[in-house]
Amino acid sequence: MEKTNGREAIAPSTVETGIENPGLELTEEGISPEKTKRAEDQGHSLEDGLEPPTQKRKNLQPFTRARSFCKTHAGLFKKILLSLLCVAYAAYLLTACILNFQRALALFVLTCLVLLVVVYRILKRFCGKKITRCLKPLKNSCLKLWMKRVFAGASLVGLILWLALDTAQRPEQLISFAGICMFILILFACSKHHSAVSWRAVLWGLGLQFVFGILVIRTDPGFNAFQWLGDQIQIFLHYTVAGSSFVFGDTLVKDIFAFQALPIIIFFGCVMSILYYLGFVQWVVQKIAWFLQITLGTTATETLAVAGNIFVGMTEAPLLIRPYLGDMTLSEIHAVMTGGFATISGTVLGAFISFGIDASSLISASVMAAPSALALSKLVYPEVEESKFKNKEGVKLPRGKEKNVLEAASNGATDAIGLAANVAANLIAFLAVLAFINAALSWLGELVDIQGLTFQVICSYILRPVVFMMGVEWADCPMVAEMVGIKFFTNEFVAYQQLSQYKSKRLSGVEEWIGGEKQWISVRAEVITTFSLCGFANLSSIGITLGGLTSMVPHRKSDLSKVVVSALFTGACVSLISACVAGILYVPRGAETDCVFFLNTSFTNRTYDTYVCCRELFQSTLLNGTNPPSFSGPWEDKEFSAIALANCCEFYTNAVCA
Repeated sequence: MEKTNGREAIAPSTVETGIENPGLELTEEGISPEKTKRAEDQGHSLEDGLEPPTQKRKNLQPFTRARSFCKTHAGLFKKILLSLLCVAYAAYLLTACILNFQRALALFVLTCLVLLVVVYRILKRFCGKKITRCLKPLKNSCLKLWMKRVFAGASLVGLILWLALDTAQRPEQLISFAGICMFILILFACSKHHSAVSWRAVLWGLGLQFVFGILVIRTDPGFNAFQWLGDQIQIFLHYTVAGSSFVFGDTLVKDIFAFQALPIIIFFGCVMSILYYLGFVQWVVQKIAWFLQITLGTTATETLAVAGNIFVGMTEAPLLIRPYLGDMTLSEIHAVMTGGFATISGTVLGAFISFGIDASSLISASVMAAPSALALSKLVYPEVEESKFKNKEGVKLPRGKEKNVLEAASNGATDAIGLAANVAANLIAFLAVLAFINAALSWLGELVDIQGLTFQVICSYILRPVVFMMGVEWADCPMVAEMVGIKFFTNEFVAYQQLSQYKSKRLSGVEEWIGGEKQWISVRAEVITTFSLCGFANLSSIGITLGGLTSMVPHRKSDLSKVVVSALFTGACVSLISACVAGILYVPRGAETDCVFFLNTSFTNRTYDTYVCCRELFQSTLLNGTNPPSFSGPWEDKEFSAIALANCCEFYTNAVCA
């Protein structure tokens, strides 16, 4: 180093520039010749010195400043980008709705649901404390007691008035109401502790079930909404054909049951796994559980498991509360089991829809079963112990363990293979066993000159009074009783398959009676049957439930075995009471309500509507010897009545057609 004007002259180095220059190295004599040549090879010269790195740093300064500016205002940029995306989406949605609102209805509904969630979160964040303070006076014990009494009285008066007015036109609804009362009395007689029954839970559960049934079955907006939802699910499930046709071929997928229904289980399992990974299932389950908990007064753990049964099966739902199973009371375990027996899982729901069963009835039946399962469980096995989770709030549900969406989809499809194989195995086994039992019963019956004795015939006689109390017409009771018996003693898959065959015959316009044998059941009986079969309450499910829960809490095997039969019986009654609610609320729709308008239009093939309206026209036709027939009722003085009669006679045989 040299001293220059009292200062040390320090040679330029990488310390000053902050940028390494591998082409130049300093020595005591200066820059070595070898390094000089290397620098010249890289485009530098001795005259350039260290200007290129310095110049490079200066050139990078605008980029550095831009990056710093972006980091500082990142939040603002995100808001601007989000606002632009929202405006673009709003413009897209508005354009789609203007062009064809019916076509854009699904997107419109999804958008409204997302907006509701966003508004709810905003209100909870900014107004939650204010709302809580406003509701604080309602926590007064005396005020709460009077509110409960007023609400209970108003509900009772409203129910009596509604039944009196509504059943005046359709008296058969009173039979379904009597069926609900009968099942409740039977369950109360079987109660473990009669004096400890929580009537708040019972009445609230049945009330919620009834209100939801009114919304779905009776009101036009609710009926249309669930009908639309069912149609969308059917369209969604039809995408399974793309994968199954590629693997199995179009012929097998079109003609063979196993290649139609079982791939749907795999597809739906994949979708449910994705939704679980994204946290959607957990969010919906927690909201439903929160609502049921504050209304019924049940504990968080049992409510969460029963709410989860709407989406998952009887062995998967307890996994939501697995850490708490070891400390739950017998009443809580009974409620968890009852919820599993009373509902069906989402994956199985897809398979039943593929049978041709009405999707809206299946969805509403599964949702209605949740509050009813808690209510009837507390009626049969009321709480007499001190629960550790009575005041526990906010039981958190973990997200999926998968790392990304693709892993979740793959795991869901893989896990569903076991369920699909289990369904196939059960169908093969139970149908074979049922055929053997029928053959044995037929042989035993023939020994004493009883012809045609089968398991279905026995069920049709034993369960006929039960089915009649659900509101089914007496002529349809034998067929419905057969399916209810098959569901309980065999499997719900076999029962729904039988129901789908009856429905197919009805829709094809086959005559109701052929050779003295009934070919199908009425629409009302179909709806009631769909609700009564919706659940896993059958004898084979006992082993599945015990096996699943015992693997989670092996030290409580004796407790599980103690309550499982009671839970099975309660779960079966939940489905039967849901069927009674459907029987009370069902009203005819479609051509049944306006056959005059239907027959005034041209029809070219047999359908159920054609059969019903033609039968009604035949009953209203009066023969006048050789004169042209006359008509009574709504067809009187209608010019098209004779033409409609001629059209009906082309499809169906009747005395008035001669």
